[in-house]
Amino acid sequence: MAEPLRRSGYLWAVPDKDHMEEILILDDDPGFRKLLETILAGEGYRVTTAGTLSEALRNCERKQFHLIVSDLRLPDGEGLELLRWSKEHTPQTPVIMITGFGSVASAVEAMKLGAVDYLGKPLSSPDELRILVRRSLDQNQSESERVMLRDEQQKRFSCGTIVADHASMLKVMELSRKVAPTDAAVLVTGESGTGKEIIAHCIHNNSRRSGKAFVAVNCAALSPTLIESELFGHEKGSFTGAMGQHLGRFERAHGGTLFLDEIGELDSNLQAKLLRVLQGKTFERVGGSRVINVDVRIITATNRNLKDAVAEGKFREDLYYRLNLFPIEIPPLRERGTDILNLARFFLQRAGRSMQKPALRLTSEAEQSLLGYPWPGNVREMENTMERMAILCDDIVEADDLPITASGPSRPVLFKEIERQAILDALQVNGGNRTRTAEQLGISLRTLQYRLKDYGIAQG
Repeated sequence: MAEPLRRSGYLWAVPDKDHMEEILILDDDPGFRKLLETILAGEGYRVTTAGTLSEALRNCERKQFHLIVSDLRLPDGEGLELLRWSKEHTPQTPVIMITGFGSVASAVEAMKLGAVDYLGKPLSSPDELRILVRRSLDQNQSESERVMLRDEQQKRFSCGTIVADHASMLKVMELSRKVAPTDAAVLVTGESGTGKEIIAHCIHNNSRRSGKAFVAVNCAALSPTLIESELFGHEKGSFTGAMGQHLGRFERAHGGTLFLDEIGELDSNLQAKLLRVLQGKTFERVGGSRVINVDVRIITATNRNLKDAVAEGKFREDLYYRLNLFPIEIPPLRERGTDILNLARFFLQRAGRSMQKPALRLTSEAEQSLLGYPWPGNVREMENTMERMAILCDDIVEADDLPITASGPSRPVLFKEIERQAILDALQVNGGNRTRTAEQLGISLRTLQYRLKDYGIAQG
């Protein structure tokens, strides 16, 4: 039996593959199943076949395959069930779905759930199968090597329960890993609910300051007079109600990290005082005259566009550039397709365990609803939704149980359109660098260049 998968940090690592690659074929048509087996066995692959979903699952439980080729329609279920099982138990095993005429919508759903490609039925030629299988195996091997290399580099970098699989979030994690050991000021941007404070915690916990305090302040939750006292502290009698000396957040965070959330809400007077502290690393308490030295790392966050605020004269330009030394932008959940279901399952299982309902699971229709919903509240909304489902449902979460209204599935598209968008997204994340884009997608640079030409993506 193959060595089980290992997980470290937020990426999966897989064991080295055996000398002969093993492929599982699932199709209830004996003739078509035999055709695929004959072609692939002739290429030197070790092939296992199954005619039912239950038989295929038993095979998968016995050993780990290097590739799965599965029909969508089966006598005892759907191929999507095998795909979901594989993504949960052996997530680095690529899955190719077999689709018949008129199954485009199912193919799109399969791609969203993590299938690497699909095979048309009937088979147009043996070469179609040979090329598709070889390409999927090669891409997966390249991706596995990349993941293991990154896993080695990040073995001391951990962000707890952050769920990150989408390319844009992996970029966030990579930036966090690189900036964590430094004392650089970090500005985390993103919509409400995307997890800005979680990323700030992640950076602090992996820094040399991890043994000291992480102190958070929500700049939007306090009035200008109160926030000055909260940040810098005050002396007894400095204002009405100041019954004693109060240590501010800067002093409490000495040696550690100060996280200023919603920094864009800070008024101009406080912006000037904050800038002076950052420049001189000294301040006085409200009502005091003693100069206090402080050593803190500053991480700020906002859901506003601070560049626009600077242009409008609402935020100091000099403070903006000091805070924005190392920007990290967290994408909204609606743009993290591959993370939506992973997060939903994670939050549902976690809530289910806390409520003694460990068998909670989502139906295929419920998952489709989750994929079609825009998630304006982002990850926070997802977590709240799954906790509610854990309360209301005993074992299965149906689409009708969800307190959301899906905007409907994306317009019918073929795999090539999905792949084209994935390439565009990866190029954007990597600043147009083709070498890094190819590595992220798990394909060779030559293959990427061919795809760019094939999809009409401009050189620039």
